[in-house]
Amino acid sequence: MGLVYALAAYLSWGLVVPLHFRLLGGFSPWYILAERIVWSTLFAGLLALAWRKRLRLPHPLTRKHGLLILSALFIGANWLLYLIAIDRGHLLDASLGYYINPLMNVALGRVILGERMRPFQAVAIGIAAAGVAVAVAWAGDLPLMSLALATSFALYGLMRKIVAVDALVGFLAETLLLLPVAVAWLILTPEPFLPADPHRLGLLMLTGLTTALPLIWFAAAAVRLRLTTLGLLQYVAPTCLLLLSILVFGEHVEPHRAAMFGLIWLGLALYTLDALRGRRVAARAAAQGA
Repeated sequence: MGLVYALAAYLSWGLVVPLHFRLLGGFSPWYILAERIVWSTLFAGLLALAWRKRLRLPHPLTRKHGLLILSALFIGANWLLYLIAIDRGHLLDASLGYYINPLMNVALGRVILGERMRPFQAVAIGIAAAGVAVAVAWAGDLPLMSLALATSFALYGLMRKIVAVDALVGFLAETLLLLPVAVAWLILTPEPFLPADPHRLGLLMLTGLTTALPLIWFAAAAVRLRLTTLGLLQYVAPTCLLLLSILVFGEHVEPHRAAMFGLIWLGLALYTLDALRGRRVAARAAAQGA
């Protein structure tokens, strides 16, 4: 189920979310962020009411649950940066950011959580890291937007991994923490909270759905998978973004990005082969033990 949740989240972020937010062109990123928080809180609250008998509420509350304040800040910053990238037509920058992000996840998993890697996994990650390094060196400048996207989401994933609270409960807590700021922004901004155009109003309301579901799926995957596995699966989303930016929105792929793409997929192929081999070895050992 961890794998299913992760793939559902990453495919949503790579395809559904960018297409949805491109349709909201004309609104500022700050305004869309505020609307996104409001409708996400409402949607998550309704889900919590419907599933209240199945939710695992944290009791008693501990100091560790206070990390949800940090996770709320990290995910709020990530949402805003992503909206700015879409607004400026920089889906390739967003794609590069989410290619870098899994490497940060792997590093945090190794350094902070003490997760171990098999030799082939380390080689796979090294090849992927080389792909990102080639892209950065070839371009000749530091991709600040990409690095900010990568860092904010890696730290968000780490906080949710440490807290390990129910996926829906954690997401609702995060949106409730962000809600006062969102409401204050909507009161102060000249843009109306409820646009007169029913089509645009419907698109804004749907931000609750397209925001909440992938994050709930991601949080559910984070407590079921190793952070290194979660990090490498995350290449699904930027690959979708890369293809979307080229095939749908006509962005140009420079040679350094093409080189990065090839090296990252080589690393993923090695990692996948090693994972399959490890699973076969574990299955044989279990059969012999039985």
